[in-house]
Amino acid sequence: MKKLKFLRSLRFRLFLLIAVIGIVPSVVLRVAILASYEGRAVSNRSIDVLSQAKLLGNQVVTYNYISDTSVEVINTQLEQLSNIYDGRILLVNPGFQIVKDTYGLDAGKTIISEEVVRSFRGEEITKYDSENRYIELAIPLKGAEEEEKSQGVMLVSVSTDGIMVNYDFLKDNALVIEIASAVLVLVAAFACANLLVLPFGKLTKSFEEVQASDDTGKLMVSDYTETEAISEAFNEMLGRLRVIDESRQEFVANVSHELKTPLTSMKVLADSLLGQEDVPAELYKEFMGDIAEEIERENKIINDLLSLVKLDKSSGSLNISVVNVNELLEVIMKRLRPIAEKQSIELVLESFRPVSAEVDEVKLSLALMNLVENAIKYNRKDGWVHVSLNADHKYFFVRVEDSGIGIPEESLEHIYERFFRVDKSHSREIKGTGLGLAITRNAILMHRGAIKAHSKEGEGTIFTVRIPLTYVG
Repeated sequence: MKKLKFLRSLRFRLFLLIAVIGIVPSVVLRVAILASYEGRAVSNRSIDVLSQAKLLGNQVVTYNYISDTSVEVINTQLEQLSNIYDGRILLVNPGFQIVKDTYGLDAGKTIISEEVVRSFRGEEITKYDSENRYIELAIPLKGAEEEEKSQGVMLVSVSTDGIMVNYDFLKDNALVIEIASAVLVLVAAFACANLLVLPFGKLTKSFEEVQASDDTGKLMVSDYTETEAISEAFNEMLGRLRVIDESRQEFVANVSHELKTPLTSMKVLADSLLGQEDVPAELYKEFMGDIAEEIERENKIINDLLSLVKLDKSSGSLNISVVNVNELLEVIMKRLRPIAEKQSIELVLESFRPVSAEVDEVKLSLALMNLVENAIKYNRKDGWVHVSLNADHKYFFVRVEDSGIGIPEESLEHIYERFFRVDKSHSREIKGTGLGLAITRNAILMHRGAIKAHSKEGEGTIFTVRIPLTYVG
């Protein structure tokens, strides 16, 4: 199969196309010319013989040769016509008896054929037998008056060997010319095919060079509109891959940093305890409490990372069921209300209509809980969080609005990036991992939904979630 792989190449297909376009017309032209030559030559020979035979026929009628075949003038003319056209002439009387045969073979015999019968009725018949290579004419012998009865029929058979000799000579020469032109066409087709695919070879070489180097330059092969479009698409894809690679490197660095920081804190606390003798119980208890908090923070980071990995792996395997979204939000609000009350945050849920939708209850619950929990965490004391639910004929909408610290405009486009912190010092106090919004966005996108954020620093934030009521996989 690998040996036949070249049959699928563009170069071979272009070569084949050019070759066919160059060779087929010449073959068709050769056949058409030969057929035209044969038809034209036979037609001309038939006309010449017919005109000569009709002149001779008039002489036969004039001398009443059918009744008296001893007229030497007519015999001489019959022999001459037969010799000139390398043919045979038969004269048939009204009794269908052959009275004259220039070959001297069938004189006195009776001949009844369709051509003879039709000719006795006044028809002139011309027939060409291409297989046996002869022209046959049947000419009625009668006077100048149309109504005059035929005195007989003249049958003329003329060989076309001379025509076919010229035909074969022309055929051989045409074949030689055709073969020579076919060779030239094949060479030209090969050269053109190689020339036409040359820009694609440049593209392949450029791809390999980009792959083998860290050069960030752009690829551009503009020989054809198509290669230019491929170059632009490749550059766009390469740009995205570089962004993804940078994001991956940044993600790994952030994960390493976020996981290392609690470990470092725990080691410092443990070393402090180990470096002191007779540590008071109160200090020991305080340090152990701090270590427990760092362990809890490490555990939360790991759980959030596992949630992200789980979302990425199960992007095509949602556990879809019909869920009452009103009840789902009520459960979320019930779980988070103690946290809100602890910070004196007023938590309000407003449902404009009953909503049931085809969703993955666990993943959607995780996404909405992250939004409401963030609204509580990044709020002010005695602030408020307003959650509303609405729907139309196609989507349901969840709006989470708070009176919190807000997000700077320049940070809005980065809030869904993993480990991104708007205010890292403030976020450290709130003990966030920077993964919540990344988890939320992934879960919403898996439902073919969308999420938008509107915020003004110092005035609060609004998140709007739109998800289809019917899941389309």
